[in-house]
Amino acid sequence: MSRPTSDVQAFEAHASDADLDDLRARLAAARLPEAETVYRAAPDHRRWEQGVPLADLVDVVNYWRTGYNWRSFEERLNRIGQFRTTIDDLGIHFLHRRSARADATPLILTHGWPGSIAEFIDVVDELADPKDADAPAFHVVVPSLPGFGYSDKPATTGWGTEKIAAAWVELMGRLGYSKFTAHGGDWGGNIATVLGGRFPAHVLGIHTLFAEAPPGLPTDGLTAVERKWAEETRDFWRHRAAYAKQQATRPQTIGYSLVDSPVGLLAWILDKFAEWTDTEDSPFETISIDRVLDDVTLYWLTRTGASAARIYYESHNSLDPELRVDVPSAITMYPRDIEKCPRPWAQERYRKIVRWRSPEAGGHFPSLEVPEYFVKDLQEGLAAVLAAQR
Repeated sequence: MSRPTSDVQAFEAHASDADLDDLRARLAAARLPEAETVYRAAPDHRRWEQGVPLADLVDVVNYWRTGYNWRSFEERLNRIGQFRTTIDDLGIHFLHRRSARADATPLILTHGWPGSIAEFIDVVDELADPKDADAPAFHVVVPSLPGFGYSDKPATTGWGTEKIAAAWVELMGRLGYSKFTAHGGDWGGNIATVLGGRFPAHVLGIHTLFAEAPPGLPTDGLTAVERKWAEETRDFWRHRAAYAKQQATRPQTIGYSLVDSPVGLLAWILDKFAEWTDTEDSPFETISIDRVLDDVTLYWLTRTGASAARIYYESHNSLDPELRVDVPSAITMYPRDIEKCPRPWAQERYRKIVRWRSPEAGGHFPSLEVPEYFVKDLQEGLAAVLAAQR
């Protein structure tokens, strides 16, 4: 392994009392629209077909203002261990939890949008020091994407997924990890794919929830379930991806609302937690309201609504159609995720799939929805990846 460098600095999260007071004041003074015109009695997922229902939003806003404790989340981050380093003139924030196990393997976990490092804080300890001595252990690194959380906001264009993947290789090298494994979903899955495809000398293998096939593949030979996956993914991009088109084309415009209004930011993000989770009505059936508010409040306090949206401007539809991943790959397709790739299609890009799973439950945020299964699946997937290296 390469030796760690002194370019890495310890970091602690601490919002000012003034910023927290300002947040509560803005929540108290919020101007809300009238209720949606598709009212249905809960539980019924169709209640959300015009967006976040007014009654649900009011409940979350009231709890955010009077019951939510940001300091508890800050303490969790500080206990795990936070750091920053500068790569290509951009400050990158990350969590770093070294395992006590001598046989631990370096692992980088990358979040997506509208996620953040909050997606992983409940699984870091078990990945680093698993209760089961037979389970693999990992030195866990969880970076904040450029423009997200406590990472710096890029002041120029160019920070797309290709550049981010190269930055992650540099980051891991600075920590002494010249070879490592990578996991991600959403944008993190895209980045894991780039890592595996572009940097096989450093990446032992990947585990991804986002297998993106090369474009234009035929449906001939797909099973009925695989054809349904393809149809659902097509339907998502045609009818339910306005947020992505907005952020890919006009991130600055929506950014004013996301940085100026905590209620606007909450609604923009909560809408996705509701639609993309494996629930019957509300995302809070599987994810705690506190964890969702940890995520939203992190965006709010760091004023990253606009800068995070720009990852779509930088990277939407940018994955090289010719890119192939020859390192061992473990792929998991959760049933309520927004994109599910048929295995025959995935095999056109990922040339060495060593493990493929389609669980019975879970959506776009499995580390929050089904954390115990998520950890076990990640451990077993990366164990298969590492075994393929031997």
